[in-house]
Amino acid sequence: MHTVSRQLMIAPSLLSADFARLADEANAVPGADWLHVDVMDGHFVPNLTLGLPVVQSLMKYTDIPVDCHLMIDNPDRWAIGYAEAGSYNVTVHAEAAQDPVKLAKNLRAAGARAGLSVKPKTPLEPWVEVLRHYDTLLVMSVEPGFGGQSFIPEVLDKVRTARRLVDTGHLTVLVEIDGGINADTIEAAAEAGVDCFVAGSAVYGAEDPALAVESLRDQARACGSW
Repeated sequence: MHTVSRQLMIAPSLLSADFARLADEANAVPGADWLHVDVMDGHFVPNLTLGLPVVQSLMKYTDIPVDCHLMIDNPDRWAIGYAEAGSYNVTVHAEAAQDPVKLAKNLRAAGARAGLSVKPKTPLEPWVEVLRHYDTLLVMSVEPGFGGQSFIPEVLDKVRTARRLVDTGHLTVLVEIDGGINADTIEAAAEAGVDCFVAGSAVYGAEDPALAVESLRDQARACGSW
């Protein structure tokens, strides 16, 4: 087995930020690798957050690459707009996409990296072949819909599987995790093989969000094979 060089990335989630001050909140984390933006439609998940016009506006106020996580029905129709708006990575849900292979190609053609997300109870194995067409795998470590939930450790088995597939050359995805990531959980996630850590309340609930990003990064670095 050859070990693929891993990227260590922290992606603060604006779901935990002050929605009335999104530009300021984006600028409060200058050391972040990505800005994670949760788009929820009130159908695929029981919550409603923000949509394309807000993402387009946010792009004007930050140089940090935007990582859009679309928790929406019919992403085959709507996701391309987020790529065309300038999102660096656009993630759709395996459970919602009708033609995920075609969707990945369309996202890339529109200028974004393509991400595929799986809910905590969705097994990884049926999606391995589809993931060959994607750049990012987002493993949900809480049920999607609301911030501030507790981390589900059982999902780390999926992370380990994905890490093995990447390390053996079967996949080339970046492994991302979202949900309940904080000082108590980031080390286990790093050891399991996560590359990119989405953190919401652990960053925006801190007195100094920028310092929180670096503290999480230091914790992960101490536990992973970077």
